[in-house]
Amino acid sequence: MKTIKHLSVALCLMGMMDSCAIIRPGEVGMRQTLGKLDKATLPQGAYPFNPFITVIQKINTRTVEAYNQLEVPTKEGLTVKAEVSLLYHVQREAAPDVYIHYGMNYQEVIVETNFRAVVRHISARYMAKELFSIDRKRFETEIHNELVAGILPNGFIVDAVLLKSITMPPQLFQAVENKLESEQLSLQMEFVVNKQKKEAERMQIEAEAYKKYNNTISESLTDLLVKWNGVQVLKGLVTSPNAKVIITDGKTPMIINDQAGH
Repeated sequence: MKTIKHLSVALCLMGMMDSCAIIRPGEVGMRQTLGKLDKATLPQGAYPFNPFITVIQKINTRTVEAYNQLEVPTKEGLTVKAEVSLLYHVQREAAPDVYIHYGMNYQEVIVETNFRAVVRHISARYMAKELFSIDRKRFETEIHNELVAGILPNGFIVDAVLLKSITMPPQLFQAVENKLESEQLSLQMEFVVNKQKKEAERMQIEAEAYKKYNNTISESLTDLLVKWNGVQVLKGLVTSPNAKVIITDGKTPMIINDQAGH
């Protein structure tokens, strides 16, 4: 009986002396023995270790989301609410340095701290109205570029920045809406005025054209031409089959009686 107990204790001690860590896909492992970290990273697989003196640290290298609801300042000193997500991952080869400098809480310590600071810094460049109507891609790109400069040297890859929404206080939202409506109305009135101005210019051009036409006709009506036209009219009347009495001064014929009309 004592032999069985001794064997059980020995097996337990052997199990405690030899544990195994599993590094899964999307992770990188690091062996830490007696407090000293071995910077040689461990790829996916199984690794035995002595739990009394060694710890296997694991860092996730998959892309993860850091979602933030922030109150951000505007250029004129107002505050708006923004929902922004950051997609990032840890560089595999930089995992030991990330662990050494920031520990396992690296997302809060370095990533999100920089992310929130950059979002506020970028938003402060814009007026509230501009943030409300801004091109999202432009805003995301500005945050992305500044954030890359801040955390890439620390071992983090910025995969994407996604602006989900910008929310303003109701009174500010209404003020912006009113201003936008006023601007639209002003643009509409400007369009109407320009249209009326163009129409007036068109009518003026048309009137000038009629005036020139009439002047041309008046200048072409010489006495000789008037007499010639009178002769042509008289000739037509004389050759007409209808009986009529015509009185003329040699210039303009006048029909007194058209018997065909009776």
